[in-house]
Amino acid sequence: MSALIWNIASFVVALGILIAVHEFGHFWVARRNGVLVKRFSIGFGKALFRWRDRQGTEFVVAMIPLGGYVRMLDDRFDPVLPQFKDLAFNQKSVRQRMAIIAAGPMANFLFAILVLWLMYMIGVPEARPVIADVRSGSIAASAELDSNQQITAVNGRSSADIRGLSLLLVEQLGRREITLQLEDRSTGQRSERVLDTSGWHFDPDTETIFASLGIELMMPKPLTSIAYIEPASPAELAGLQVGDEITHVADASLESWYQLTEWIQNHPAEPLDIIILRQGQRLPLTVVLGERQTADGFRQGYLGIVPHSSGWPDGIRYTQRHNPLVALKVGAEQTWQLTRLSFSMIGKFIFGDVSVRHLSGPISIAQGAGTTASIGLIAFLTFLALISVNLGVINLLPLPILDGGHLMYMVVELIRGKPVSEKAQEIGFRIGAMVLLLLMGIALLNDISRL
Repeated sequence: MSALIWNIASFVVALGILIAVHEFGHFWVARRNGVLVKRFSIGFGKALFRWRDRQGTEFVVAMIPLGGYVRMLDDRFDPVLPQFKDLAFNQKSVRQRMAIIAAGPMANFLFAILVLWLMYMIGVPEARPVIADVRSGSIAASAELDSNQQITAVNGRSSADIRGLSLLLVEQLGRREITLQLEDRSTGQRSERVLDTSGWHFDPDTETIFASLGIELMMPKPLTSIAYIEPASPAELAGLQVGDEITHVADASLESWYQLTEWIQNHPAEPLDIIILRQGQRLPLTVVLGERQTADGFRQGYLGIVPHSSGWPDGIRYTQRHNPLVALKVGAEQTWQLTRLSFSMIGKFIFGDVSVRHLSGPISIAQGAGTTASIGLIAFLTFLALISVNLGVINLLPLPILDGGHLMYMVVELIRGKPVSEKAQEIGFRIGAMVLLLLMGIALLNDISRL
C-alpha cells in the first residue's frame, strides 16, 4: 500500500509540473500577444485552490490532475464589448494564434533542455557499452561481434553510454540492417560490423534491446540470492525470504540467475521444486508459479523476486559532468534525440514495426514516477525530461483535439485566407477525440495486463 501511495504521489507531482509548464507556455505567449486569459487551470473538476492576479486571470488547481487548460477570451463563445474585441484570441492574426498554440509543446521541449542542463551540471552516472559476451546463434554472433569491444556508434550516430546507445538502437526498429562502430578495449583497434536485423524481434517487457540482439554487456550480474520479494507473490506465499540463496531448481544445480528465469518463464502456473540455502541450512521448498500474459499474448510464469547483483566491472562506470555551457549543449542534444525518437516510434506504431501492445498509459507512468523518485534526484529528473518531451510530441500530432490539430487548421486558414468552417472543425474534433480515447484505452489495457 505504501508503494502505491508513493507511486500516486510521485505521479501527481510529475504530471502537475509538466502540465503547469505546458499551459504556462500558452499563457505567456498569449499575454505577450495581447490576449486576455480568463482562466489558467491545472487539473479538471472541482477547484481546490483559486486566486486572481491584477489582470483578472483566475488561477485554479483542480481536483483531477490529469490535464489542464488556458481559457482565453474569444468572442465566438464570450459576449465581448466592442472596445475589448482586440483582447480576444480569435481576433489575432493567424501567425499570432499559431504562436500561442505552439507555445505549449515548445515549453515542454525547453523544460526538458533545462532539466537535462541541470542534470549534467550536477553529474549523471553513466556506464560504457562494452560487450561481455555474445549469445551463440544470435544476430550479434552472425555479425562476429566479440567480447571486450565497446560499441561507439549506431549507423554513424555516436554515444559513449548505455542509455544513449539504447535509444539509438530503439530508433532502428524495422530496419533490415544496422551498422555498429566498435573499438577494442585492449588494442584500441576500431572496426565496423553490419547486423542483419531482417528477422529482429524486440519485446521491451521481457528483455533489453541489447539482449534481443544477443549482446550481453559488462554490468552487474544478477546472483542467485534474493534481494526483494514482491508482496502477495508466489515467492512470498511459498515462504521465501530476503537473503535466501536458491541452489537447485527441479533437482538440477543452479548455475546462474538466467537459468532460473528461463525455467520460471517457461512453466507458468506449475509447481516448482527448489532448494534454498538459509543461514547455512539447506531447505527444500515447493513454489506454485504465477502466470502473466506477455505483450504478444503468450503465457509466462513468474515468481516475484529480485536478485542481489555483483558490482560493476572496473572501468565501466563514470560520471558525466560538464560546465554550464557544455551542459546546455548536451541537454539540447539529448532533448533533440528524445524528440526524434518519439516521432520515430509514432511512425513505427503506424507502420506496424512496433506493436500497439507496447503503448504505456497512466499506470505505467505512475510506476515509473514512483520508481525513479525512490532511486534519486537524477533518475527522477531523467523521467521528467523524457515525459516532458513525449507530452510535447503528442500535443503536436495533427489530431484536431490536440494542439497539433489546431495548428493544422490554422495552416489551412493561412493557405486559404479564411478559417476552416466550424462544422468541419467540429467533425474533426469528434474524430480526434475518438482516436485519442481509443489509444488511451489500449494503453490502459496494456498497463492492466502488466500488473
